[in-house]
Amino acid sequence: MTINWYPGHMHKARREIKNALPEVDVVIEMLDARLPFSSANPVLAKLARHKPTLKLLSKSDLADPEITAEWIAYFNEQANTRALPIVTSDIKTLQPIARTCQQLASQVRESRSVRALVIGIPNVGKSTLINSLAGKKIAKVGNEPAVTRRQQKIQVGDRLQITDTPGVLWPRIEQVSSSYRLAASGAIRDTAMDYEYVGLWTAESLLERYPEATQARYKLKELPTTGEQLLIEIASRRGGLRAGGIADLHRASEVLLHELRAGLIGRISLERPLDIPLATEEENLSNTDEAE
Repeated sequence: MTINWYPGHMHKARREIKNALPEVDVVIEMLDARLPFSSANPVLAKLARHKPTLKLLSKSDLADPEITAEWIAYFNEQANTRALPIVTSDIKTLQPIARTCQQLASQVRESRSVRALVIGIPNVGKSTLINSLAGKKIAKVGNEPAVTRRQQKIQVGDRLQITDTPGVLWPRIEQVSSSYRLAASGAIRDTAMDYEYVGLWTAESLLERYPEATQARYKLKELPTTGEQLLIEIASRRGGLRAGGIADLHRASEVLLHELRAGLIGRISLERPLDIPLATEEENLSNTDEAE
């Protein structure tokens, strides 16, 4: 499944980010803790590659804590990069952000604030982060992607100024597995994906990675061997049987994806550092250059 979903406002947002970067000391890249590689936009990474970067693994309360620790270690090994797990609505997890930005921008004199630019894909929690750091509702929040449409500057304490930006997907998502992970997580509008394809992929991934949690959530006596069998079991338990006992796989996929996104199956991560494909970052970036 190759996703092609790049509304016109995303072209504008990418240009605004590019224009803002020369005045920025630190880039704060927000990632989904459940899929840090797949939720990293290579277009934005290319634009910001010369800036110190703080990677915030958002929604860490929904992710597998052991795998999140692997990602933190992976990112902290990279030059001029730090990583923190956060929950955007939990101010305690956000407290290290200002200090870490100041450490990354150590060249900035104390007479002015460190200027940070927040980037990331839609629906990763940027607006909730801004509101939590500001202590009041400044940025519009929604549970669908692409709510923020313009840049906003917010002062956080005495030494940090943050610029929020609209979420930007990239023109084409070439990695098939990344397409499915993004769709499963809710980063892509439901109207832009095929529920059954994504549901089948998600079911197979859960059977492989989290069989016990899946079996417990859906009260299965035996664990199915295929994703389709799992969806059929879910349909039979959640009102998804049509006339004649035929399983409604679309309905079952809706149930599965909703419960995954809500954390009802458990703390689930959809990828780990070992899952990063062998294709180099340069190869991925060259694909995005064609659309710029």
